Amino acid sequence: MERPPNLAAAVEAAAEALIGVLDSATSRHNLSVSPTQLRVLSLIMSHPDTNVNRLAELLDVVPSSASRLCDRLEAVGLLRRAADPRDRREVRLLPTNAAESLLRELQERRHRAVQAVLDRMPNRVQHELLLALLAFGQAATMTAPQSGSDSTARSA
Repeated sequence: MERPPNLAAAVEAAAEALIGVLDSATSRHNLSVSPTQLRVLSLIMSHPDTNVNRLAELLDVVPSSASRLCDRLEAVGLLRRAADPRDRREVRLLPTNAAESLLRELQERRHRAVQAVLDRMPNRVQHELLLALLAFGQAATMTAPQSGSDSTARSA
């Protein structure tokens, strides 16, 4: 089966529509945190034992910027800093119960928003979409051949 010439554009348009649905579900929730702060909380939740330097790497920012983001989250009660029990010189970033609750609620809102869109699609198309998304995800995680060495390594 030959690929239609506009497949990449269609995927990009669908991704933009999905982002719109997800953003809409988030923006209707009167949040006291920015999208960047939500991203920080999500990263901390998905990367246990994260410290400010690791967070800075994940965000691709300088550590001082990551630290300021953490300061703001700590000030509103969504983040706390704790000494690492294995090395007290290390400070770990931990989401508070309020942060976990906020992220859980946002995830549920986003899930319901996506489900509402899926409910407007025929079952057969939903199934085809599922198969296509699984295949896309698998292809996206395959390592592409390197065209050369990476000479832009970051220094600490």
